[in-house]
Amino acid sequence: MKLRRTMMFVPGNNPGMLINAGIYGADTIIFDLEDSVAISEKDAARHLVYNAMKAIKYPCEVAVRINHISTPFGYKDLEVILAVKPDLIRLPKSETAADIQEIDAIITAAEIKHGFVPGSIKMMAAIETAKGIRNAFEIATASPRMVAIAIGGEDFLADLQTSRTKDGKEFYSARGQLILAAREAGIHAIDTVFGDVNNEEDFIAETTRIKEMGFDGKSVVNPRQINIAHQIFMPTTKEIDHAERVITAYKESLARKSGVVSLNGKMIDVPVVKRAERTLAYANAAGKNNGRVKL
Repeated sequence: MKLRRTMMFVPGNNPGMLINAGIYGADTIIFDLEDSVAISEKDAARHLVYNAMKAIKYPCEVAVRINHISTPFGYKDLEVILAVKPDLIRLPKSETAADIQEIDAIITAAEIKHGFVPGSIKMMAAIETAKGIRNAFEIATASPRMVAIAIGGEDFLADLQTSRTKDGKEFYSARGQLILAAREAGIHAIDTVFGDVNNEEDFIAETTRIKEMGFDGKSVVNPRQINIAHQIFMPTTKEIDHAERVITAYKESLARKSGVVSLNGKMIDVPVVKRAERTLAYANAAGKNNGRVKL
């Protein structure tokens, strides 16, 4: 199981942060060439990221958020960055399947040019408008390279002509539709950033809320948010123990060729077994499962 509990943005024009980006433990680092980089620094940032990726072996998944291809910078971003083979290209402001398919074709050509394994560079899309949310499933399934879709909060709220509230009610509909699209497409759903890095209480509340909705992870902007998010997404010891007992009971039932599975007097049906399998797979991926029960 691939974990994307945290995807941390790193400004592409900050050499110090590019060098140290891998030490904080994020599941994915996203080198940003878009919003955090001034227009006057676009060229310099692009080459800083290129050189950092060429020189440093990062211990996690490495993504690059390019500028949209409708801007003067998007195609140049792809030309330079694809040469150093990022794990993932993140396209901002995705609104249609055609956006994804055009990037896919450019990546395919680059893989051939540089001798990379076909299909080895993945894609994710950030959806930041009402139109994009309406087309979320088409975007999510526009290419076999797609591994995740995310919601870009601030641009989305601007498009919605509203602003943030403490309980996030302005995101309810969009988050719900994004989750449904991601699940049907079989890819990850990633939530937007929480920009107030000093407000730990509300960050915990928001991350807990989106985890309960079914999101796979959260975009973060500060290393301080990484461990907090990982703890929220991690199954508890109690949940892991229960999952192990469910799987043990299920395997014993199969060995007896019994059609009835129960644990502590309660019937266990297929959805319960699937949840238990997911809990153990997640714990294994995060290095927390004690290994008593093998999947």
